[in-house]
Amino acid sequence: MDNHTRLSSFGKWLAPICTKMFTTAVAECQQDKYTKKLTTTAYLKLFLLAQLQNREGLRHIADDVLGEDLQRELGLTSISASQLSRKHKQVDPELLRHVFERLAGQVLSRQGTVAHRHKIKIIDSTTVTLCLQKFKWAEFRKTKAGIKIHMRLCFLGEQEGVPEKATVTVAKKNDRTQMNELVHEPGVTYVFDRGYIDYSAFDRYCLDGIFFVTRLKNNTHIEPLEERHVPEGSQVSADWRVRIGSQQKKMKHALRMVQTQDSEGNLLFLVTNRFDLSCDEISEMYRNRWAIETFFKWIKQHLQIKHLYDTSEQAVTNQVWIALIAFCLLTLVKLETKVKHSLLQLTRWLTNLLWQPCGQWIRQLKKKPSRTSKGRQQKRTGA
Repeated sequence: MDNHTRLSSFGKWLAPICTKMFTTAVAECQQDKYTKKLTTTAYLKLFLLAQLQNREGLRHIADDVLGEDLQRELGLTSISASQLSRKHKQVDPELLRHVFERLAGQVLSRQGTVAHRHKIKIIDSTTVTLCLQKFKWAEFRKTKAGIKIHMRLCFLGEQEGVPEKATVTVAKKNDRTQMNELVHEPGVTYVFDRGYIDYSAFDRYCLDGIFFVTRLKNNTHIEPLEERHVPEGSQVSADWRVRIGSQQKKMKHALRMVQTQDSEGNLLFLVTNRFDLSCDEISEMYRNRWAIETFFKWIKQHLQIKHLYDTSEQAVTNQVWIALIAFCLLTLVKLETKVKHSLLQLTRWLTNLLWQPCGQWIRQLKKKPSRTSKGRQQKRTGA
């Protein structure tokens, strides 16, 4: 952590994106070709600050620029809500997506070797409901609009994971349409729910050496081929080699079906193309999906994804990418300082010490937590 005395806490937090690479990318996209005031770099800094401070509108963000410290950081003395709105709609979402993916790569590289002995990536989506009158382009029901954030999370063990890739679509887009974007790496086990079931894709994964674990739909046609041994004392009640598919067409490749229960006693029928693991390991892999549910809950509670600053599709997409960038920046600080404090606590201290020398923020982070109890733990569901 260099230059603690010369760099503000806000500047230190932004350091991973304030690079020549980002400046070059902006120039290549010609984002600032006709810009006279609000550059793309200043825009990103300002909207990341809005994520930290949970600003609910563009006027609130514009008022932040009245502060002298932020003016020096941005090179601006004032900005209007209308100027912010125009820039928010003009910035190319692909530029922000690349920033997010580069930061996610830095997080994973700092994590070192994946802690879990099996390389697991969890796929899921979350819906953000919108007002149909304001977001007509995102209609997915008669009275509702919405977007979907489709996420791939690299699982690290102990119910922890790092978001490494995402796509943003309208809510009516079927989850299966995003599988080519999110599932493509041989040797990795992808864990996803039954909304992603695609029998043709499963046959292709078997040929390409891509592993998966998922839950069967109720209407899946199952042809039992061979019953497998279940160890005594296992939480799994049945283990079969099967062939599955729809009423019209079955898969070419045989799969393995594991029957188990969730925490509420409901039966789960899991299928996988991994025959090398124990049935309990397969069951536990599926239960690891809880990590991505926890991630979605955190970003919805602590980042600005529900309160959108503009109604255009491009602006909405940009806001999602900026929220994910903010998450990665916080995670990088936690990894670099090797502290045990929660990301929420890091955010609180950063917000209070924004313009203080970053050494003051780092010293606060280095203090040992006064609370040693983990408190009441949320009960995990199996599904």
